[in-house]
Amino acid sequence: MSEKKQKKITAQSFITMKKNGEKITVLTSYDYIMAKALDSAGIDALLVGDSMGMVIYGQNSTLPVTVEDILRHTQAVARGTNRSMVIADMPFMSFSTPDIALKNAGRFIKEGNADAVKLEGGRERVKSIKMMIECGIPVMGHLGLTPQYIHQLGGYKLQGKNAHAAERLIEDALLLEEAGVFAIVLEMVPWQVAKEISSRIQIPTIGIGAGAYCDGQVLVAQDMMGFSDRKPFKFVKKYADVWNIMVDAGKNYINDIKNGEFPAQTNSFEIPEDEYQMLKDSIEHNPKLKNTVHEEGNIHKKDKETDIGSIYSN
Repeated sequence: MSEKKQKKITAQSFITMKKNGEKITVLTSYDYIMAKALDSAGIDALLVGDSMGMVIYGQNSTLPVTVEDILRHTQAVARGTNRSMVIADMPFMSFSTPDIALKNAGRFIKEGNADAVKLEGGRERVKSIKMMIECGIPVMGHLGLTPQYIHQLGGYKLQGKNAHAAERLIEDALLLEEAGVFAIVLEMVPWQVAKEISSRIQIPTIGIGAGAYCDGQVLVAQDMMGFSDRKPFKFVKKYADVWNIMVDAGKNYINDIKNGEFPAQTNSFEIPEDEYQMLKDSIEHNPKLKNTVHEEGNIHKKDKETDIGSIYSN
């Protein structure tokens, strides 16, 4: 008997989970196989983040990521999920005006099969958010460290470090809630500020470097799994060491090939012995083949006087 299909997580599920005091789990995902694994693990939501610029493409920031990048990866992630909610990150300049925001968000839902979109910014994004929600697109907000504003912020720095800045973040959170977002990511803000925000809004907060008082947490999956040899950020907890697993696997693969241990007979295909014997007999009667042998990676002629190029010109 097949397993019963699990109920899909939705924007409303997030709000219900906060109401019930149930923590929400979110990870990034950029491809089908990762999405399928994390969905099987029971992750509540998968964010197709513009962090792919650095994690997948080796870029220096999220800014070069395009709508087409997010769209293509969202399609792959959506194909790998059953229960997890799929959230498409809106990349830099994809929501510069409400009309542009609506057009691109609509593509992520319609073409990418996303369940929701996420965009960075506070009060300045309210009009865009309202327009998207009015058209039936669930929206997740993002406050604190907003990587698309990196040139304005002067780097990847803690936000809301003083009372004035923290108060503005709280005001923005209330404005986003009023605009209709179903959740807000709080990135790189002091835990006290995240606690104040979480206690003042009815929608869940999803923290990344924002402490334990958020209603849920999100990390880059590759950071959490240890895909890199670099030192992780302070707010990251490593649950695996995939980097060294990959390096060791690569070394073992190289050694097996160099030593002739791979492929073994069990990794090979074969034809029946009688068919093989018929092949060898045919070769002996084929003038194009019978005088060739393969030795140490090179093709040689038994008859040294015949030019090797003539074999292939006939």
